[in-house]
This record gives sequence, structure tokens and C-alpha cells, in this order.
Amino acid sequence: MGRGVNNNKNTDQAAVTWADQTLHLGWAAIDGRRPDEAQRVAREVLNRHPQHAGAQHLLGLALLIQQRPLEAVGPLAEAARDTVDPLLETHYALALRDVGRKDESIDWLKRAMSRKPVFAPAFHELGLIFCGMRRYDDAEVVLKQGIALAPDVAPLSVELGGVYICRAEPANAKAAFARALALAPDNVRALHGCGTAFLFEGDFERAAEQFRQVLARTPEHLRAWLDLAHCLLELGSFEAGVTELRAILRIAPQHFGTALKILASSRRGRLWLRPSMAASFLQIIDNVPYASGSS
Repeated sequence: MGRGVNNNKNTDQAAVTWADQTLHLGWAAIDGRRPDEAQRVAREVLNRHPQHAGAQHLLGLALLIQQRPLEAVGPLAEAARDTVDPLLETHYALALRDVGRKDESIDWLKRAMSRKPVFAPAFHELGLIFCGMRRYDDAEVVLKQGIALAPDVAPLSVELGGVYICRAEPANAKAAFARALALAPDNVRALHGCGTAFLFEGDFERAAEQFRQVLARTPEHLRAWLDLAHCLLELGSFEAGVTELRAILRIAPQHFGTALKILASSRRGRLWLRPSMAASFLQIIDNVPYASGSS
């Protein structure tokens, strides 16, 4: 009788060990940006252990990464039923957000924020949700709370700077981005945000320097490239600014409207009587198509 009990225990332990080892491969696939492989691994475990919370978590996250939130909600809800894991709570909250259940998403993120030790991503994600809802005051409160509890997490300061940009408070934005850059000097979003704050203040020279730093790290950053062209035009480097705009339109003609707005609103651009004249000027070399109705 005792031998049979021991055999059952050994079998159960072997099953647990197999599931854990298999899920380890699934999480490695998530880290390697292979969510389809992680999904396959999770389903393999669930075929043998249908209620396995870890496999449900992995499956839900893999589906969420593949932008399939409607499918992700179910397994994440099951996994989160009795959890005290802030990572799982945050992933479930993101799935709820993506299917439009924002109030529930906010509740789950607040739950994750209450855990110890502090889980900074929950503060970050709730700040983003509030920003998306234009609840900037709420976003500021959440992000400041996160910074107070996790002062070494640069993304919290980056998002706080973004809140201040949205509220047209460049001085506060610069302080937030500077704090982020002290923690992560190569953070491209903080560098660009700082340049945007200088742009708000009309300090085009310092803004241009920030945008150059962004482009040195991320040459394909089209927003920074457009902003640099804007700065050059405002600084009186008209030919250099136009050259940058034309270069941008060679590889990204969909930004023609933005480039035209930048050119037409610049100091020299304001001398043109009609936007269509500026549009024609932009196309002198590159023959970039634009709407014939522009005038």
C-alpha cells in the first residue's frame, strides 16, 4: 500500500517537473520574441493539465503579444483568479484595456500597484492609460507615486515628462526628462522629449542638439528628423532645413503633409501666399506627389 502511494507521489512530482521545465522553454520564447512558439508550449502543458495557472498565464501573454486580446482575456482571467502576482495582474489588466474594459483594467492595475515589493510596470501602465484618456492629472499622480517608490526606474520619469508635454508645461517636462536621462543617458524617448520641451520654449538651437542626439542613436526616428528640419528653418538655415525635408520625403512620402506644414509655418515660409507654392517648392527636386486640392 505504501509503495503505491510513493509511486503516485513520484508520478505527480514528475508531472510537475515536466510542466515547469516545459513552461521555462515557453517563457524563454517570450523573451526571444517568439510568441507563437510560447503559445504552442502553453497549449502543450494545458493539454495535460487544463487548470495549470502558469500555462494559462503564458498562453494569455503570448496571445496578447500577437495582438489577439479577445482570445487572451479568458486564460489570463483564469490564471489571475486567485493570484497575488503583480506581473500576472498587469498582463490581465493590459488584455482588459485592449478589449475596451478600461475601468476593470484600472482596478487590476491598482491591485498590482498595492503589492510588495513595488512593481513599477503597474504604475507605468496605469499612467499610460490615464494619458490615453487625457486624464493628465491622474496620470501625474500615479507616475509621481511610482517614482517615489521606485526612483531608479527611468520609464516612469519619461512618461511623466510626456504628461507635462501634453499639458504644455515645458519646464516641468525638462525636469522629468532630465531625471530619466540621469538614469538612462541613451533613452531615446527622453532625449526626444527634452528636445520637444525646448521646441515649446522656442529654444531651437538646444532643441536641434537634442534631436541630433536622437538621430545619432536612432537614424530612422522620423519624428526627430522632422523636428530637426523645423529647428533649422527657424534658426535661419533655410536651405539646410529644406534639404532635410526633401530627404525625409524620399523615404517617407506619407509625411508630406507634415513637411509642408513645417515649411509653410517657418519664418520664410510665412512669406508665401499659398501653401501650394510651398508644396511646389518641396517637389522641385524630388517630385513628391501631393493632393492637387492643396491651396
